[in-house]
Amino acid sequence: MAYLTENEVISGREGQVVAVVGSNVYELAEVRKLEAKVTKKKTSFKVLGYRGEQNKASGYRAEGSMTIYYSTTLWSQIMREYTAGGRDASFSVLITNEDPSSSIGAQRVRLNGCNLNELIIAKIDADAEFLDYDVSFTFNDYDILESFRVG
Repeated sequence: MAYLTENEVISGREGQVVAVVGSNVYELAEVRKLEAKVTKKKTSFKVLGYRGEQNKASGYRAEGSMTIYYSTTLWSQIMREYTAGGRDASFSVLITNEDPSSSIGAQRVRLNGCNLNELIIAKIDADAEFLDYDVSFTFNDYDILESFRVG
């Protein structure tokens, strides 16, 4: 019987997030949490002789979110370029999961054609120990540049 061991799990704190905006590369040390997901769009259809509906994949939506510490103006500057002048900048994000105590190695995923959805421009909170905020975005495609090693 196979089971997962402590050497095969990845710590959520081990890794790196890097953004490429134009020709500039930024290590995003302010990221607390990042999630990117792809949701298949499906079209349902009916056929004679079958009472249920069947489903066929007909596309996808790729979207993500980041929770970041309120310690950078990078995202506000990107959004300002759009609100002030109409220049809507896309960027890519490289996410590396690499726990040196794990036996499964690293995984590297690049999100391509990322574009901001909404953004908090200013924030203050007298009750907060640390300021952070959520950033939502879409992306067009992704590449798996390196995969975890399968036991």
